[in-house]
Amino acid sequence: MKIAVLAGGNSTERAVSLSSGARIANALKRNGHRVLLLDICRGLAELPDDPEILFDRVPAPEPDAGCLFAETAVLPEAAPVGANIAELCRLADVAFLALHGGIGEDGTLQAFLDCAGVCYTGSGAVGSMLAMEKDLSKRLFCAADIPTPEWALYDAEKQAFVGSSGKIGFPCVVKPANGGSSVGVSFVESEEELAPALKTAGAFCRRLLVERRIFGRELTVGVLGERVLPPVEILPPEGFYDYRNKYNGKTVEICPASLSPGVSARLAAYARRAFEALRLRDYARFDFLLDEQERLWLLEGNTLPGMTPTSLFPKEAETVGISYDALCELLVQLSVRRG
Repeated sequence: MKIAVLAGGNSTERAVSLSSGARIANALKRNGHRVLLLDICRGLAELPDDPEILFDRVPAPEPDAGCLFAETAVLPEAAPVGANIAELCRLADVAFLALHGGIGEDGTLQAFLDCAGVCYTGSGAVGSMLAMEKDLSKRLFCAADIPTPEWALYDAEKQAFVGSSGKIGFPCVVKPANGGSSVGVSFVESEEELAPALKTAGAFCRRLLVERRIFGRELTVGVLGERVLPPVEILPPEGFYDYRNKYNGKTVEICPASLSPGVSARLAAYARRAFEALRLRDYARFDFLLDEQERLWLLEGNTLPGMTPTSLFPKEAETVGISYDALCELLVQLSVRRG
């Protein structure tokens, strides 16, 4: 098949996306496909007389971990979708979405590809939007009887809470309501720390979440097709599982996590229920906390989990015997079967 891998973008997770995209493109090439890796913001200003030859180019090498800390949103002035992206995707049998954050996960790109008649991997526009907007997703978790920490929504432009008193109490967590990779997240212990935290998160997003802080074990679990993958317990070397600890290779990740049968069963049930509540398809990853009373708290869902060398979703798949190359192939096949 001909596959266009879309990566990059101009979100704060641009560098991670470029790493995922390069790794995916090389895996698909090894699987025997003709692959075109595209930086979605840059696009291609001019197409050759026969654009088909572009699918025979050698994909880019996978960037090393060091570049992930040196680069974030380096194309703030770039158009969300570059020149000829739609045309090149139409030439492909399927577009593999390796975007993280921004238009890649908020449903915008999915709607664009739907309008262009392009088959693509992962969830559709509605599911992507619901998962990215944390206030909406948490409302759906509550409706599905899935525990999630109490929260309030804050408008950084109006500098006011939306539809609530904002009395979450301390300690709490302040985060962008539609961000990823823990960018802009702050832990707040007192009233004096709240305003600086809101300002930090407000640099990335207008709508912010102020969420009651839950102390406990960090867990993440993936859903792949009809199955729930083994959970991972995350043990960062210091602090919490922030952007640096996600990609510096120093965090200890135990897969499968050592959990009681009861917790394991509830975790799988909550993940499957959240997957359905958000109207997702093909695959996703869900982040939980397990407190001292063995209560599970769902924080958020990720519709396009990272596929870098340090990413958790491929690690979960590998635990059940699905290699990285096989995982990429399975995601392609799921999208093709859907049509």
